[in-house]
Amino acid sequence: MASAAAAGAPPGPAAPKSRKSVTGTRRAVAALFLLPALVLLGALVVYPIGYSVVRSFYNASGDGFAGFDNYKALFTDDGIRTALKNNIIWVVFAPTVSTALGLIFAVLTERIRWGTAFKLVVFMPMAISMLAAGIIFRLVYDQDPDKGVANAVWVGVHDTFAQSSAFPKAHPGRDSPLKADAGGFVTSVPVHAGQPVTLPLVGVAPDQMPDGAKKAAAAAAEPGKVTGTAWQDFTRGKGVGRLGSPDPSELGYAGMRIEAVKDGKVVASTEAAGDGTFTLPAAADGALLRLPPSNFKEPYNGVDWLGPALVTPAVIGSYVWMWAGFAMVLIAAGLAGVPRELLEAARVDGANEWQVFRKVTVPLLAPVLAVVVVTLMINVLKVFDLVYIIAPGSSQDDANVLALELYRKGFAEGQPGIASAIAVFLLLLVIPVMLFNIRRLRREVRR
Repeated sequence: MASAAAAGAPPGPAAPKSRKSVTGTRRAVAALFLLPALVLLGALVVYPIGYSVVRSFYNASGDGFAGFDNYKALFTDDGIRTALKNNIIWVVFAPTVSTALGLIFAVLTERIRWGTAFKLVVFMPMAISMLAAGIIFRLVYDQDPDKGVANAVWVGVHDTFAQSSAFPKAHPGRDSPLKADAGGFVTSVPVHAGQPVTLPLVGVAPDQMPDGAKKAAAAAAEPGKVTGTAWQDFTRGKGVGRLGSPDPSELGYAGMRIEAVKDGKVVASTEAAGDGTFTLPAAADGALLRLPPSNFKEPYNGVDWLGPALVTPAVIGSYVWMWAGFAMVLIAAGLAGVPRELLEAARVDGANEWQVFRKVTVPLLAPVLAVVVVTLMINVLKVFDLVYIIAPGSSQDDANVLALELYRKGFAEGQPGIASAIAVFLLLLVIPVMLFNIRRLRREVRR
């Protein structure tokens, strides 16, 4: 009976699985899910880094061990040293200026109605690729003021205060009474009152003549005064016109400055009228007439933005144009989380807006500012596109950076060993910045 009862009894509960088997199963499932990501990480990150480290110890052909020779080249090769110096300039100035502008934009647009539209415009360059931005700024920095926006503005401002001459190519023609004199021209013999003087010149293209130029006219004699004409003594066509006297088709040098000089001193001066005629007082009697060098000053063509001296600051300017919007958006997000009570309390205590900004706003934004600066520092260490596109071939050596030098050594000069050493060196430069960022983020999480 007992055995029958036992046979008919329902089975008891299954024995619980051990904790070790459950943990092992979870780890296996987690590893299975992580496997695709780990494979990609290994193929795209770990393997290239490992291969670059190994390749950096071999010669250019890859069949001979070079030891640390490739790393020695980092500090002896002139091109790499220039690139390293420029990278230091980039790391110091580009993140600093971008962050400062982002902070200013974020604070100034915080409480204005159209602040969002302004932020959108400032952030818009982030939607442009580095390639497109490089092409844009290559045109912006063009030396020709008719093409380059930067020089068009610069020349416009310059010419507002120092107008360029309209006669940069003018010079005396055949049988001219003028001779060269320290960048200008002077008459060979003294002039006298009551005897009209002719100052013929050539060399100015018809489309370059001043707007006020009129048909040249012979000056009339005036008692007690020195009169004369300065004009373009050239008529199209062979054998047409009279040399040394104004012809109907010839134009006066409107605005040409004439000085009367005695014993090296200017005793009188005037400017030619639209028809080229001029009149000097009696003090000019017996003097030499001089056309000063200011009449022949070459037009101001702006700044050589992409020359050896300014190419690096110019390229950094294009980078700031792109990334100031990025800094502004992050800082504006941090500013939105700043307690308004603290700002109002500072104002109630008598602080002005500058003191509130410097003593309250900036310290509260310090974590956000650190994120922006560190992110931009990592970014500028890898900058390549802008330098490669904007800097012309004549000054690319002067604008060189490590990423560009890596490309040149590896693909243009056939030195993959040195290129790998540069890559490893760049990695070593980035690692401390990344570790600092990770530690700072962990401290923020603990708070």
